[in-house]
Amino acid sequence: MRNRLCWVVSIVVLSRLCHAAAPANILDKSPSHFATLKGTPDLKIHYKLLTADQNRTKPTLVFIHGWCCDLTVWNEQAAAFNNKLPMLFIDLPGYGQSDHPRIEYTMDLFASGISAVLEDAKVQNVTLVGHSMGTPVVRQFYRLYPAKTKALIVVDGGLRPFTTDREQMEKWVSRFKEETFKQNAGEMLAGMIPADNTALREHIQKLVENTSPQVAISSQRAMIDESIWKEDAITIPTQAIMAQSRFWTDDYKDFVKKLVPNLDYREFQNVGHFLFMEKPAEINAAMLEFLKKNNLL
Repeated sequence: MRNRLCWVVSIVVLSRLCHAAAPANILDKSPSHFATLKGTPDLKIHYKLLTADQNRTKPTLVFIHGWCCDLTVWNEQAAAFNNKLPMLFIDLPGYGQSDHPRIEYTMDLFASGISAVLEDAKVQNVTLVGHSMGTPVVRQFYRLYPAKTKALIVVDGGLRPFTTDREQMEKWVSRFKEETFKQNAGEMLAGMIPADNTALREHIQKLVENTSPQVAISSQRAMIDESIWKEDAITIPTQAIMAQSRFWTDDYKDFVKKLVPNLDYREFQNVGHFLFMEKPAEINAAMLEFLKKNNLL
């Protein structure tokens, strides 16, 4: 009888632990807001705001998605940091539920879109988290709005281009055509995700299918703009959360550690490009440690 009771108690405890560990779909349940970025044309920028009962004096944690994605990729982070500090999740101009007219999508436009959201949400100071293409986006925001930017977290994104060969850059962007984009982009991003993670591959493929080819191709061209890769120092607290990859060579690591004094560089093994979705507990713990260390939480 006693053994049976212990077994029942164990099952109940494990069930509660598993339930507690599963992230609530917080972003889906959170109301949508829209900021207006003035221009020709005006753009509606979609975002979601999660407030916190505490740490209201700390910078808001702002999450910026990567290429062909939207704010929903951050659901695990929304659940992990919910009520620990204020958070903003933004659909960059052209992506998700934000407007996507046929215009040029540049890093300056994306940075201005973030600024419009901060104004609409009445946010003064931020810690910016950028994945992949989100890395040059948050860096450009830091250049344009340094007083508002208190820290950066870059997630598997580069702080310099993969090549300085202009011909190679043009060849890379030219491979994408609007009529074949969704297949080509989907295959490329799938190759950055472990083969056995079919659920994540399917998730990212759906995001690609919901992305305007013109927006995505324009964004790719913006990422080969030489002006965004100036080697101006980053002097605020910065963390790099990277997947072990042939792209992040020893030479690259030496470069970024010179570019960013006191860089908190973390490298994770057995993960792909979307490591924050693949191993969220580990990535969230690393972010949390960085935030605490720099008195941002």
